[in-house]
Amino acid sequence: MSFSSADLGDIKWSLLACLLAVVGAVTLFSYSSSFEQKTLQQLKQDQRLQADARSQLANAQSDLKNMAAYQMEYDALVLQKVIGNEQRLDWIEGLEQLRAQKMVPDFKYTIGPQKPYAPNPPQNSGNFSLSFSPMSLQIELLHEEQLLRFFDTLDTRLPGWFLLDQCSLTRNENSAGGTPLAAECGGGWFTMKNRSVP
Repeated sequence: MSFSSADLGDIKWSLLACLLAVVGAVTLFSYSSSFEQKTLQQLKQDQRLQADARSQLANAQSDLKNMAAYQMEYDALVLQKVIGNEQRLDWIEGLEQLRAQKMVPDFKYTIGPQKPYAPNPPQNSGNFSLSFSPMSLQIELLHEEQLLRFFDTLDTRLPGWFLLDQCSLTRNENSAGGTPLAAECGGGWFTMKNRSVP
């Protein structure tokens, strides 16, 4: 079978249709490959977003568990007035009540101005600012056990959290009917304040 130039006129439309079909197939293949690539990229992005959302959900659930676990401790610290403003007036009133109970023959105290507290080693305090109100005490004693009872009562009856840094005990050589012992103690009141609460 042979083709002549006269036969070309008879098949030109078929050739054109075939050529258009090939061009259309190549274009469709190229478009479908591009569409597949975009779809795969979108799928990967959606999977990343889903993984991030799962991670955020897990963190939120963990935070809820932590909040429930620590809520009682937090409430106890608020009730004890460790969390909140400095309770200077309450401390002074409590110390005067201890004086009236005559737990020790006599004592003097000085509460210094509140200042920021920097733990050593440094700790992350989260959303809380830590403060310390230093206090020095000069206590007259009949015997050593009075000092222990005094600080135990101070810890259990006064609001806040008192940190005792040091105590030195000396014998009064010239007591002559007075108190045979004297204690010099230093410490202070520790306060936490939530930065987000005015």
